[in-house]
Amino acid sequence: MITAIHEAHVAIRSMQHDDLAIISDIERRSYEFPWSHGVFRDCLLAGYQCIVLERNGEVVGYGILSVAAGEAHILNLCVELDFRSMGYGERMLDEILFRARTSSVRDIFLEVRPSNKNALALYRRKGFHKVANRPAYYQARKGREDADVLVKKLTTDDQ
Repeated sequence: MITAIHEAHVAIRSMQHDDLAIISDIERRSYEFPWSHGVFRDCLLAGYQCIVLERNGEVVGYGILSVAAGEAHILNLCVELDFRSMGYGERMLDEILFRARTSSVRDIFLEVRPSNKNALALYRRKGFHKVANRPAYYQARKGREDADVLVKKLTTDDQ
């Protein structure tokens, strides 16, 4: 018997106000100390570059990029739990890097928990490296967790 393999349709687009409820739900399911609905709303209102990844028309990931003074900062990048390890985080990161490059940004920064091994592996594969440590940056179950500060130099020909 021959079975047809259905490949999901994946698209990245700008975040809209109507996406905030599902994004807030994904955030709550993904993190013990999630951003609030209001923080996402404020990012949209502030004009940050906010994107969503849709799989077959359903939002399953999002990213937020702040650009100012010649540098960029990835504020949030998240994929719904059921859709992790499928390359969606990398696709969104590639889009964020493209948007940063087209904004004439030379450096792009982010903070990541040292305990988030999958995210660290992705960022390292994409050319980010650690430049600093922020002590007690993240709220944690038992007090606070440090953040690794990563940076990537952007050029017009890199990925």
